[in-house]
Amino acid sequence: MRAGKVESKRGYMRTLIKLAVLAALCSVPGSLMAQTGAYCRAGFFPEATVSGQDAETQQQTHGLDPADLDTTANACVNFFQFADGGWNKSHPIPPQYASWGTFNWLLNKNQDVLRGILEKAAADRDTAQGSTEQKIGDYYASCMDEDAIEKAGIQPLESELTRINDISNMQQLEKEVARLQSMGVPVLFRFSSGQDYKNSTLEIANAFQGGLALPDRDYYVKDDAREQKIRAAYIMHLTSMFKLVGDDPATATQEAHTVMAIETNLAKISMDRVAMRDPESRYHKMAIAQFQSMTPDFSWSTYLEDVGYPDVKEVNVGQPDFFKRLNDQLTSTSLSDWKIYLRWHLVNAAAPALSSKFVDENFDFFGKTLTGAKELQPRWKRCVQMTDRQLGEALGQKYVEVAFPPEAKAAALKMVHNLVNALHDDIETLPWMSPATKQQAIAKLSHIMLKVGYPDKWRDYSAYRVSRESFYGNVIRGREFQFRYEMAKIGKPVNRTEWGMTPPTVNAYYNPSMNEIVFPAGILQWPFFDAKADDALNYGGIGAVIGHEMTHGFDDQGRKFDAEGNLRDWWTPDDAKNFQARADCVEHQFDGYVVQGDVHENGKLVLGESIADLGGLTIAYKAFLKTPEGQSGEKIQGFTPVQRFFLAWARTWEGTHRPEMDLMLAKTDPHPLDKYRAIAAPSNMAVFASAFDCKAGDPMVRPPDQVCRIW
Repeated sequence: MRAGKVESKRGYMRTLIKLAVLAALCSVPGSLMAQTGAYCRAGFFPEATVSGQDAETQQQTHGLDPADLDTTANACVNFFQFADGGWNKSHPIPPQYASWGTFNWLLNKNQDVLRGILEKAAADRDTAQGSTEQKIGDYYASCMDEDAIEKAGIQPLESELTRINDISNMQQLEKEVARLQSMGVPVLFRFSSGQDYKNSTLEIANAFQGGLALPDRDYYVKDDAREQKIRAAYIMHLTSMFKLVGDDPATATQEAHTVMAIETNLAKISMDRVAMRDPESRYHKMAIAQFQSMTPDFSWSTYLEDVGYPDVKEVNVGQPDFFKRLNDQLTSTSLSDWKIYLRWHLVNAAAPALSSKFVDENFDFFGKTLTGAKELQPRWKRCVQMTDRQLGEALGQKYVEVAFPPEAKAAALKMVHNLVNALHDDIETLPWMSPATKQQAIAKLSHIMLKVGYPDKWRDYSAYRVSRESFYGNVIRGREFQFRYEMAKIGKPVNRTEWGMTPPTVNAYYNPSMNEIVFPAGILQWPFFDAKADDALNYGGIGAVIGHEMTHGFDDQGRKFDAEGNLRDWWTPDDAKNFQARADCVEHQFDGYVVQGDVHENGKLVLGESIADLGGLTIAYKAFLKTPEGQSGEKIQGFTPVQRFFLAWARTWEGTHRPEMDLMLAKTDPHPLDKYRAIAAPSNMAVFASAFDCKAGDPMVRPPDQVCRIW
């Protein structure tokens, strides 16, 4: 679950890692090519699958599977092991994945549904040109046509490589930067549309730092042994890729070091992830002329003309210092070195859509080295994911016809309203918040837009030409279509009906600029939600997800936006101080969790998600208490309703990660590791201790002076 939306799309972070990994992890398990980054964690959950037999069993039982538990463990000592140990032991990480978790049964089920839809569409050659079936069928067919892709080799890039090689002055370099960005190649910086943080009714231009291929600036600037090892492996990868393009070994090695030097310089002038979490630090709206004064050697009027939007008059500059110092890099780095950098990013962004030698080399570094995955996923899965990424609402129309009937949407909406009511009641009774701030908080809650299942109005893909002739051609046209789609919003009113996730997505998000919570049909499935399951499982599962997303509206970032989605301080000074003290408690709790060796969770980085977990589970429990099961003490499968509620929460986090993945996530992901998400919030709740008969001093019972509670 996300605290917001991707900066390059809507002007607020859906999550920082998805931008930092933009092209870097494009062949990590679970993704054929990155549009907003890919790295085995689709937001709220890590990515993986479970077997069809497991899926069938869970679907039939609609309850807890006793085999998932480890009853030899003590729930009061390690609730993660007690609730999830059996599942984790019987489900080792498959070689294609960097992580493996129970939610991924649902991802696997959704992918199977999508595969059936796509194979049927691909087999039908008589569909009308421009129809939904034609576009998704031809896209999938072109992706699955390995013979044609192998035959093409590097040919799809030849014209662009020639164009880069022919650059002879800075003006041509600037034009190529604009051209590559319109093709989805993330060079130098990011430029797109987004909501004005302080006028949420308007879309404005956004310029943000960028230009890196590794997942985070720290990979370039930190000198511990792991980063040094990764940098050495990255240089080897760069060398191999340049050789695949046709360069001799000596030249390729030199080019690899050139790219590393340029990207290291960009990393040094980039804002770190913790600083980026403050929305105020990313809001600096100014006229284009003022922006131009920061980069006298890069013409923004020419750039805007080259990308087709010369009438843009103002821009939010996310990181002014980055652009000022980028100008210095433009003048101090030779033109020949910049051409090497551009060539690399072109090839890097294209690699997963090219022949197998590029795919394999790309996966070898971004999959094996960075995440620990052993094998590339089957091609059909990568093609399903790419179709969803570039034609998501076209494919989503077909998905909801199969997987999300109207009665499911109605039942899900009822649960959402129950959670909203529970949070409303909670706010009114908060002892630490003044009446003035409570009034503003309730106003914000009442204005939250609820989006459940799928959009009321589907996106129009008529301007996106899709054919079976070339997979790479479809990919590039899709990126160009998306770039134009985003840029065309600048200066226009915000479209509040738009969605930032596709219907089959197993995820959810809150967007503070929209003040909306969004639950795609893909996550509104068993084991998170099913009308046939008892209330404890639904409220401990999807109920906690709903509560999590609502709480994001009041976490350390979301609380800075008002009911209309504007960045505005609506808190009294004392209430802000009270909130900060409670947030500090959560931060310190997560600072204490060990990832590996001397690497700990970064409490500041994961603060928003951790606040949302604690608040979401608390609110979900309060809503659960109002259900018939919540008001009874009758056991089911040997567990009380309250125990089942917490076991459903823990089931969300069943699974494990490879060591490499754990370390990468600890550095880059604003979500804590799953094993700590399973235990952190319950350990702050007295009702958990009571349900499992835990005593003071047990690890799952935090000392009274360390108990964290906000909502």
